[in-house]
Amino acid sequence: MTKSSNTMWGGRFADGPDAIMEAINASIGFDKRLAREDIEGSQAHAAMLAATGILSDNDAAAIREGLLTVLSEIEGGTFGFRNDLEDIHMNVEARLKEIVGDPAGRLHTARSRNDQVATDLRMWVRGQCEAAEAGLFALQRALLAQAEAGADWAMPGFTHLQVAQPVTWGHHMLAYVEMFARDRGRFADARGRMNESPLGAAALAGTSFPIDRDATAEALGFDRPMANSLDAVSARDFALEFLSAAAITAMHLSRLAEELVIWSSAQFRFVTLPDRFTTGSSIMPQKKNPDAAELIRAKIGRILGAAVGLFTVMKGLPLAYSKDMQEDKEQVFDAADALMLSLAAMEGMVRTMEANRDALRAAAATGFSTATDLADWLVREAALPFRDAHHVTGRLVAEAEARGVDLPDLDIETLKSAHPAITGRVYDVLGVDKSVASRTSYGGTAPVRVREQIAAWKERLG
Repeated sequence: MTKSSNTMWGGRFADGPDAIMEAINASIGFDKRLAREDIEGSQAHAAMLAATGILSDNDAAAIREGLLTVLSEIEGGTFGFRNDLEDIHMNVEARLKEIVGDPAGRLHTARSRNDQVATDLRMWVRGQCEAAEAGLFALQRALLAQAEAGADWAMPGFTHLQVAQPVTWGHHMLAYVEMFARDRGRFADARGRMNESPLGAAALAGTSFPIDRDATAEALGFDRPMANSLDAVSARDFALEFLSAAAITAMHLSRLAEELVIWSSAQFRFVTLPDRFTTGSSIMPQKKNPDAAELIRAKIGRILGAAVGLFTVMKGLPLAYSKDMQEDKEQVFDAADALMLSLAAMEGMVRTMEANRDALRAAAATGFSTATDLADWLVREAALPFRDAHHVTGRLVAEAEARGVDLPDLDIETLKSAHPAITGRVYDVLGVDKSVASRTSYGGTAPVRVREQIAAWKERLG
């Protein structure tokens, strides 16, 4: 044990912490990312203390200038972070004291590290919600450009990764535009809920000083102060909500990444990915590996893991603050970094990938993709119950498969042998393009509907 107490703690302790205790207790290695938020919070707090007469104008001015110096040092890379000062709050305060002297000691009046860190982290996560929204917006625009370029390009639609019915490339791209719109909404909703200020809750019970919490909330861009001091310092659901939204977004990114991996393979050749988002092989010179897509596909693991980790940290904590909550930041930071990198990489791939129209069209005509169109024709034209039409169509699919041809290649006599009501008009629905064009229900894949949705999204996204 060392023989000097931590001056930030005061005189309660005769001895300093053991080296192991110092190592497990310190968070400066990661919470220094909150430096800007911490200094902005301190600036707002000092201004409020001066406005309410708790702090003199001279002390407030010295603190303001000193904090600007500290921020300049941190952003300039000259600030000396110290593990023995535990966290970003103590590191900033200690350096401020070196710069301005006694006024630095008055800055902590009417607040605690508990409300300080809760405020810092809320501000940081709020910014990440905004960054995620911006990243998703850019990705939506890249997908929309792809949709517009191939609004009427036929491609196979899949269920169970088996060819199901023809759709259009534009329709497929718009599906992800819709998904990522919901993701943007989740981040916006989370930001709105978390935009309340904990500052002024102090350790857990509020303070006896006549502070103005509305003033600090407004200065820091919050909508209002939090109404309960216990909740203010102990709540981390705002971080959990961010992580939850991030995990859902990462899941959607992973699904799109999986399709890009499949589509860029030699077996599909649906898309060509740009060189700058692929890699080669150390032994096979012909390889062009979709590594960026594969890595995006994997990021859901660490992002969902961060969410599960923080849920586990928080699940059994009594009110109010416990040191367990120090474990919130690394997981949030890591998930946010992984999410933003994934969004940037996916936007770059989508914006610059090239869809192979001919390969898409050829694949759309395989796998008896117009079988449902034949069944629907039998319902409309021959008045068969759909289940009977389904059975007739199944017999014809089996016949075509046995002959090694597709449904449009069967002659009319063969078609009539399955049901006498079939006429030559059935060939009007067996073509891929005719099938796609017929799906005109709202939200359907018909090019006319796809173009309507593209126009609506262009107006929404600007």
